[in-house]
Amino acid sequence: MLNRFNTRAVLMGAVAASAVATAAQAQVQEDPTQLEEVIVTAQLRAQDPIEVPFALTAYNGEFLDGLGVQDFEELSAFVPGLVVQNQSPNNPGFVIRGITSDSTGAADEPRVSIYQDGVSISRAPGAFVELFDIERVEVAKGPQSTLYGRGALIGAVNVIQNKADIDGFDAELRAGFGNLNYLMGELMLNAPLSDTSAFRLAARLKSRDGYIENLLGGPDYNGVDTQAVRGSFAYEPTDAFRFDLIANYQQDKPSGVSFRSIFYDAQDPNTGAVLGGRNPSDGAALTPGSNIPGGASLGIDREVWGVTGLIRYDLSDSLTLNSITAVRSFETAETFDPDGISLPILTGIGISNGEQFSQELRLNWDNGGQWSGFIGAGYFREDNDSSSPIEIDERIALAQLAGILDGSPTTVGTTALPRSVYGSQAFLQPLLAGFGIPAPARAGIAANLKASHIENAITETELDSFDIFGDLTWKPTDRWEFAAGVRYTSDEKTSAFASTVVNGRSIAGGLLALVQVQGQINALIAQGTPAALAQAAQLGAFATGLVTQLATPGAANAPASAAFPLFGLTFQPTAGNGQFSERSLEDDGFTWRLTGRYEITTDASVYATYARGRRPAVLAVGVPTTPFGAPVFNEVEEETVDSYEVGLKTVLADGALRLDGAVFFYDYQNFQTTVQVGTQFITTNAGEAESYGFEGQVVWSATDTLDLYGTYGYNHSRFQAGIFDGNRFRLSPDHKFSLGALWSIPVAGGAVEVQPTYTWQSEIFFDNDNDRTSLQTSNFVPDRAVDELQDSYGLLNLRVRYTPDQGNWSVEAFGDNLLDEDFLKDAGNTGDGLGLPTFIAGEPQTYGVNLTVSY
Repeated sequence: MLNRFNTRAVLMGAVAASAVATAAQAQVQEDPTQLEEVIVTAQLRAQDPIEVPFALTAYNGEFLDGLGVQDFEELSAFVPGLVVQNQSPNNPGFVIRGITSDSTGAADEPRVSIYQDGVSISRAPGAFVELFDIERVEVAKGPQSTLYGRGALIGAVNVIQNKADIDGFDAELRAGFGNLNYLMGELMLNAPLSDTSAFRLAARLKSRDGYIENLLGGPDYNGVDTQAVRGSFAYEPTDAFRFDLIANYQQDKPSGVSFRSIFYDAQDPNTGAVLGGRNPSDGAALTPGSNIPGGASLGIDREVWGVTGLIRYDLSDSLTLNSITAVRSFETAETFDPDGISLPILTGIGISNGEQFSQELRLNWDNGGQWSGFIGAGYFREDNDSSSPIEIDERIALAQLAGILDGSPTTVGTTALPRSVYGSQAFLQPLLAGFGIPAPARAGIAANLKASHIENAITETELDSFDIFGDLTWKPTDRWEFAAGVRYTSDEKTSAFASTVVNGRSIAGGLLALVQVQGQINALIAQGTPAALAQAAQLGAFATGLVTQLATPGAANAPASAAFPLFGLTFQPTAGNGQFSERSLEDDGFTWRLTGRYEITTDASVYATYARGRRPAVLAVGVPTTPFGAPVFNEVEEETVDSYEVGLKTVLADGALRLDGAVFFYDYQNFQTTVQVGTQFITTNAGEAESYGFEGQVVWSATDTLDLYGTYGYNHSRFQAGIFDGNRFRLSPDHKFSLGALWSIPVAGGAVEVQPTYTWQSEIFFDNDNDRTSLQTSNFVPDRAVDELQDSYGLLNLRVRYTPDQGNWSVEAFGDNLLDEDFLKDAGNTGDGLGLPTFIAGEPQTYGVNLTVSY
């Protein structure tokens, strides 16, 4: 077995194979600057990476281990054009060349395909998986739906896991310890069962305390608690047939995410005493609700499992049949504090559940002549449901809506008052006067305002997707190669929606309705016509009656009527207070690609690619606009992109220097994005957009003991029309680079390897609105500060490991973010709709030791 920490060989095998971009499964010859053939399967057939006519990044598992990469977020630092935002394992964001795929709603469509052994795991709540015992990871850039399916609008990430090996017994054990009580254990055991079968078991257990202190007691925020296990079985009776059965299970139960407001001190909600500062990396004092089932404490509970069957059958020397069958399920629930302050204005739970089945059959043909290719067909079935129960303290929420959360409109941002103040008549009656409530009704309404008002919105979806695809390659000469691929996809979607007020009507919702009615009355009076004045009088009578009803004891649970409907605050109930409404959508379309490649020499080639990418039409749904009204279904047109790319891949200096470079241009039509309306996120059409850029990668074996490598990506992604005209794409830095070195130092009895890395990215916005105040007027409270962005920053990591000449062990010391750089992982979020944007701090300096023993 290859020692995991023989990383000079690994680096040359995994990075140098294609300028940090296209190496996988490499082995090093006696001269470490000379490489044997490297194999990737990005085009659904085994190839040397220099033959792949698009930008491709691939790392083998040993190199990922050497870098300390354990998940997609850490991987993205070393892949140009890829950004992965791990807000939580329940809500990751995958970004390729400016396009973000992170929607958790049941009706939303992914834009970046995430694959695990050829199976789509792209649905965001189930996509974030641990990277352990990995054969390689391949990241394909540009529209790849002809290769990777309906969700690969702009690229695909494919994780190829190690399979059971019938050739011999292998075992490895690793233990890690570090600050913040970091503990990690890994086990791999591979055992042949006979001459034709084998079993493999791999597992990772990982935990770490949160790095944001919980100032109110309990687990610190942003912790890690992950258990992942994989079992695989292989049966290979002949060279022509192989069957693999792979079962994956992962559970994540970390502490809650620290959504922090930067406008209010962390404080004791009961006394108002200041406990900490306002920096996102300072300690937090967050107060979850306790009346929603599962809402008593902040945190995440997530389970993902899947079973995959792979069959490869060589029908002849030139024909191979491949079958991929998979079932998969995820169940996630995340309780979070959306307002980010110590007072319990709002508590939310994001719940997502999904079940998936997929079947793909593909026939590959290659007789070694001018023509080769494949044809295939697939079926994908998905049943999803998502719900978002929220709990609101109406009294504190009204104070925020009125701009007097601190008790005075002139002291916003100072220390908030103790929680008990917001329930007092002395505080509430003047607040109600500001809403125009007559004096006789103020005491009654103040008494009826609820400390705990609960609402819920539920979306259920079904998807049946069929597709047919094919790809043909023609090599008219030894140097020229042309390829064309096409995929036809047909979708049948059904979405059902229901919303409900769980514990009676919202008194605060009634007050907001009064404000709207008064606005209508004023507009009618301004018209001055008899008809308008008569209508104004009718509305005035309705408003007077509504005030009386709101002030009556027990108003929250009084029977509903035309004059006093059952209304919510953020979610208006559907008919019957929770009945489902259903809508269906049929959608189909073609995607394609055309490529040309010229082999300058056996060590250099240039290529050009044109591809059409497509994100299927979305059946977006929103809450009713009036109590007991119908949900708002909105068919958002398919998003398309025309992609153009030209690139060069080359090997120089007898394999010591390797370079990759690519320029690209994307033209988008019907760009689908999400906009926040109150506390809801709705998919809509933002019109036209474009993106262009350059990606480059290099590795240089400077000496027998020193390797240098780097990546750089430039990506100019901008909206070209609509309300976002001129804005940057969210989570998309214009510039991003990584630098690394591997220096091997011989010492008595072994070798010490020193591996520093530095990654840097330029400024990013966390939302497509770029935090422009003019685009946030639909919020309950407009956000007038431009602060939801992250300036440019860099992270320095270091690994130092010792490997003995004789022995089966190694020891490594590691440090991440050694300069303890402050940075944000996210900003804005649900609290933005309340005028309380929240901020999530990135990881601080961490360090530790890993010990590995292998057999």
